[in-house]
This record gives sequence, structure tokens and C-alpha cells, in this order.
Amino acid sequence: MWRQLGNTGWSYEDVLPYFRRAEHQERGEDAYHGAGGPLCVSDLRARHQLHDAFIAAAQEAGHRRNPDFNGAEQDGVGPLQLTVRNMRRCSAAVGYLRPALKRPNLRVETRALAHRVLFEGRRAVGVEYARAGVMHRARAQGEVLLAGGSINSPQLLQLSGVGPAALLREHGLAVVHDLPGVGDNLQDHVNTRIVYRARNGNTLNEVSRSWMRQAQAGFAYLFARRGALMMGAAPIGLFARTRPGLDAPDVQYQFLAGSFERVGEKMHDFPGCQMTCIPCRPQSRGWLRIRSPDPAAPPAIDPNYLSTQDDKDVLIAGLRIARQVFHSPAMQQMVEAEELPGPTVDSDEGWLDHIRRQAGTTFHPTSTCMMGPQAGAVVDPELRVHGLQGLRVVDASIMPAVVSGNTNAATIMIAEKGADMIRSAARAAPAVKAA
Repeated sequence: MWRQLGNTGWSYEDVLPYFRRAEHQERGEDAYHGAGGPLCVSDLRARHQLHDAFIAAAQEAGHRRNPDFNGAEQDGVGPLQLTVRNMRRCSAAVGYLRPALKRPNLRVETRALAHRVLFEGRRAVGVEYARAGVMHRARAQGEVLLAGGSINSPQLLQLSGVGPAALLREHGLAVVHDLPGVGDNLQDHVNTRIVYRARNGNTLNEVSRSWMRQAQAGFAYLFARRGALMMGAAPIGLFARTRPGLDAPDVQYQFLAGSFERVGEKMHDFPGCQMTCIPCRPQSRGWLRIRSPDPAAPPAIDPNYLSTQDDKDVLIAGLRIARQVFHSPAMQQMVEAEELPGPTVDSDEGWLDHIRRQAGTTFHPTSTCMMGPQAGAVVDPELRVHGLQGLRVVDASIMPAVVSGNTNAATIMIAEKGADMIRSAARAAPAVKAA
């Protein structure tokens, strides 16, 4: 779809090699996966009776078993792979940054806050930042690259005088370039969940409240490399279509042998499990705007969730599918009753009320520095900021639309492809100067 929106070089065929280059797939290399890359991808090592029951129930409800959501097909149910190496998260810092720290041409400044990009005319020439209360300036020999993510990259552009001119003037900032799309088009995967009370007391809810169970989980992790501490946030996945005629799944589910009302809050005080429902391709778009010229002041953010009827309809239909899975025989043997939203909720209005009370972010913000040739875009297909020189954005903010699943791998793909573009431009630069 990115290519269809006018972004030459960003078709599926164009970006697949970068996904493969980034990956070290423990199952080995194939047409969809790479081996030997910095990002370790491994199978789930946390089997649980509720996991097995959920997979069986989804199959009873008509969803096929899928051994690889990142392969030929996305539809179906199965364990999710994790970015784990040696029992720990293989983050971009682990896979990329730490090995690069040995390079003599890399210097990392931590506990530093970027204040603004420095410009000479319309060319970015460096960055001003504060560290330990002291202001510093880093001068660029080549290009300035922003990789602050979908929140901080547009914030920093606006603080630097690049963005909607009226907003910049409102905060007393000199306008370097009037670029209205900076901070617009914010997308995120909103989610809500359905929660059931489990028949047994072997869920993460009990582990969270018992020192003995926590110790058992610790021993299982240390000595068997299995158990609760190897689960990740969502061990079992399901991708489905809410209606016939769709070309691809439009809802993603994450099943957990534990439950809570909101992310980051305590787990329920009863044995529970939950199924989180996430529309894959939301139409709603929000915005981000600075509230102050102070770089330490958080920006105002409005994700504008569920602002279209289609987004509401997909999430309501998705929750009904989730309930169908729980009503399948395999799960009925494992659960007692629906706790959230409760069995009396069955109308569209009732589901929507539940969504409004329980929905939240899946932590997938994208598109605030949208890539494209159209009005409202911030960067071109080479990730260069429109109307400026020497400045690129290389992070999830450049996505023309949020991807139909988790954003981590796609963001790393953007960085891999962006690195090739930057290297190519650096190699060409001396010849241009000589001419």
C-alpha cells in the first residue's frame, strides 16, 4: 500500500530484503526470513494449558493453525515469535547499538535532550542539545538524521521551526519552513479486551500475588528457560477477517493467560485470561503539537481514536469474534464466566460503551512525519524532509499508514533501508562537490 500511495521503492518486494537482512531467525533462512542478522527471532518457550486451549478453541471457531504469522499468510492462530536472544529481549540496542559502540567513529551522548536542529538557510547543519545543564552543539559533516520516533521527531522539528507556521509563531518560534504536515496524520492501534474468569488458579494473576509462585517462575526461567518469565506480553496470536470479501485480516488478537483492566495496572484478583482485540488498519488519524518552546515540555497529543464509523464497526465485530472463540468447547472447559464486558453486553451500543471505557493504546504510534509526494507529507521516499536539505527522518513516524501488525520489525526495516540511502548519498557527495 505504501507504494500505491506514491512511494517508489517501498513496495512489498522492495522492503522484504531489508526485513530478511535484519533478522536472525532461529528456524533458519527461507523466502520470508533471514539468518545471521542482528535481530534475533525465537519461538515461544512458555507452554501453558490455556495457550493450548485457546489455539484449539480458535480452530473450532473456524480459524486455521498458522505456524508463521510473518510468512506466506497472516490469517490464523498460533504462538507468536519473540525478539529474544539468550533469554533476554533482543532490542535494537542489543542487536545494533551495543556492537557498534566499539567503532571509533561513533560517540553516544546519554542523558542528553535535543533542543533543536540548527539551520543555515534551508540546510540542516547540526543539532543543539543540553546535557547536565550545559548546552552543546554538534555540527554535521554530512546529514542530520532524526530518529526520535513518532512523538519526538515531529516535536523536535516543530521546536526547530519546521512545521505549521501558525503553530510555530504562536509559541514565538522563527519559521524556518512552513510544513503543515509535521505532527499530523498520527495513527496508532487502539485496542480493547474481553476478560474471562478461569476455572483453575494457574494464571499469571496468581503468580503476580504470590512470592512462592514468583520464585517458581524464577527457577523455571533460570534453569529450564521456560515459564511465565519467557511469555512476553502476548504469547498467542490470532489474525482474522471480520467480514467476507476482505483481501487480508483486519483484526489482530493477543491472548494472555492472565488479565488486567488496563496496561500497567495490577492484575485481577481472580484467576483470569484475556483476549485483546486490535483493528489492523485504522482509518482514524490524530495529531501532535508542541505546547511550549521548552523542549522538556511534553507535546499535546490527540490520537483521535475511533473517529470513523468503520473503525468502530471493525472493533465491535472483532470483539464478537473474540467471544465466539471463548464460547468454543475447548475454552469452555477452561473458563467459568465472562468478566469484561459481561454476558449481558450484546448490542452495538453496549459494545461501544465497553470500548469507550476500556480501550487504550497498543503503543504503535506512527505517521506523524508521513512519507509521500502528496500534500501533508513530511518526507519523500528517500526520507528527506520536503523543502529542506541535509535532513532526514528515519523512524516509525515516516510510515504513510500504520502496518497491519506490530510495528517493531517494520521500524527496523525502515532503518535498514534508510541506512542504505544515507550510505549511497555519502558516497555520491564527494563527486558532487568536485563538480
